[in-house]
Amino acid sequence: MESIRELYRFGNGPSSSHTIGPQRAARMFLRRAPKAAAYRAVLFGSLAATGRGHMTDRALEKVFGARPLEIVWLPDRELRGRPNGMRFEALSRTGRVLKQWEAFSVGGGAVWNEEAAPPREAYPLHSMAEALAHAERTGQALWELVEQCEGKGIWRFLDSVWKRMEAAVKAGMEAEGVLPGGLGVARKAHALARKSACFAPHLEPDSRLAVYAYAVAEHNAAGGEVVAAPTCGAAGVVPAVLSYLKERLRLEEPEILRALATAGLVGALVKHNASISGAEVGCQGEIGTACAMAAAAAAQLHGGSPRQVEYAAEMGVEHHLGLTCDPVGGLVQIPCIERNAHAAARALSCCHFALLSDGSHRIPFDKAVAAMKETGQALPRLYRETALGGLAKAWKDLPPAGS
Repeated sequence: MESIRELYRFGNGPSSSHTIGPQRAARMFLRRAPKAAAYRAVLFGSLAATGRGHMTDRALEKVFGARPLEIVWLPDRELRGRPNGMRFEALSRTGRVLKQWEAFSVGGGAVWNEEAAPPREAYPLHSMAEALAHAERTGQALWELVEQCEGKGIWRFLDSVWKRMEAAVKAGMEAEGVLPGGLGVARKAHALARKSACFAPHLEPDSRLAVYAYAVAEHNAAGGEVVAAPTCGAAGVVPAVLSYLKERLRLEEPEILRALATAGLVGALVKHNASISGAEVGCQGEIGTACAMAAAAAAQLHGGSPRQVEYAAEMGVEHHLGLTCDPVGGLVQIPCIERNAHAAARALSCCHFALLSDGSHRIPFDKAVAAMKETGQALPRLYRETALGGLAKAWKDLPPAGS
């Protein structure tokens, strides 16, 4: 299994698969063909269907700069039967194709193509069952397994992850106004922060979690820098839970970083054995994985055993099975922003349920992840990040505002 460095990626929103991934692919192509007279980027499938709403064109234009760039959108065609395909072409002055290169944005900002070497294996295990067996055999916590496999340098990396998460929370809480894209969605994090101070104590957890989750999700929707955890569309869940628990439990930074290590292990296992791509398995792969990551981190921070951490993560996956990816207008706003807040609250609930038990349960994490993969493959294409079905269709069927 690959490093958690490949899971936590930094970049500008609103979508890791539609902005960070295409930008990485464009840079890779420019290194292959740096001196062409002009360029063409052909986008296929869901990458084209929601690309304008996800700012894919702006992301590519940033990479190509002043170079002439034509973008072709083919939402009704998939490249070799895979979602989120891209074909880059270098053109002569007469428009002749000098060089062509194809790649796929496979979720979380990762890029794959047939020429690419397989990622370096950082872990000698490929399942949560193996991780738990290691913990029971050695007495180590799951975060210690991460350090053993990744090396002590992982803490510097996770420190940069946490600093960027905190910066996104701060930026999102300070910003006001309407989000770009034309849906008329107003930012709520700033107002929620004011209101939460007036809420009764029993509403405090949900209100504070919502503040932090909305802050990051709105910052992402506006194209701000976030950490894909595991994706940009689900980037608010983990920082919301950790920010809340930092205040509530008075955590020190090393504890936060260890929690991020465990969360990263959970996310990497989902990525390895199923998918974190909304285009491949629906939103269950994005928000469901984020919930599992945050639930595992929370259980560890509350002193949970590895078995309880695994149970919390399993519930995070299990109770998002079948969740569709149906962004209204192809924008990462409705229902994505609210889903971040609800997933953060559910992550804390999963943590509490796990801590009430001894960690024993019937459906293991690995089986829940396998069910996610199977469910995602069974979802019709219009429910997997195409903005053609579900809530996206419901929005299109509504009468115009004011009518």
